[in-house]
Amino acid sequence: MTAIQQMLMTAHLFFEDRRFGEGSDEDLLREMDNFDTILPGANTFKMFVEFWPDATNDMEIMADKMNSIPKIVFSRSLEKAPWGIWPEADIIQTDVVEAARKLKTGKGKNMVLWGSISLARAFMSANLIDEYHLRIVPKLLGAGRLLFDGNLLLDLNLNEVKKYSSGLILLKYSVPG
Repeated sequence: MTAIQQMLMTAHLFFEDRRFGEGSDEDLLREMDNFDTILPGANTFKMFVEFWPDATNDMEIMADKMNSIPKIVFSRSLEKAPWGIWPEADIIQTDVVEAARKLKTGKGKNMVLWGSISLARAFMSANLIDEYHLRIVPKLLGAGRLLFDGNLLLDLNLNEVKKYSSGLILLKYSVPG
């Protein structure tokens, strides 16, 4: 059985201030050894595909790994999901919860869900996420969508807290049971 991890990828991917990647990028690169599938929604996929397929390890230390890991996009609107010279992503257009349940019964390493707030909320509501890796970035945006819906109550075990010199904090939680 494979697990689904919810990881909020931050650092220089979303912020021009590269200091948030210092130290945390190396940790994220090591963490990527634990999963063999990336699960984005359509919007996250569109954002990622604008940058990652053309990135090299000279630009971003995790570029080759990011590009080589298979991706499954949850989208009712996408017909194709090309990834530059890398293998095209698969697309799931059916019920995301049932599809994720089926994926979890497959063989392999863990899967990771990056970004995709709507998808994350659907997985959280169905108790499909086994681990949460939250990166708290000391930047106040003042707007945006909340990851955690006020109606959702999650019982989590704190497994790790790591503070980086940039002020970024990594919190790792697991779901009991």
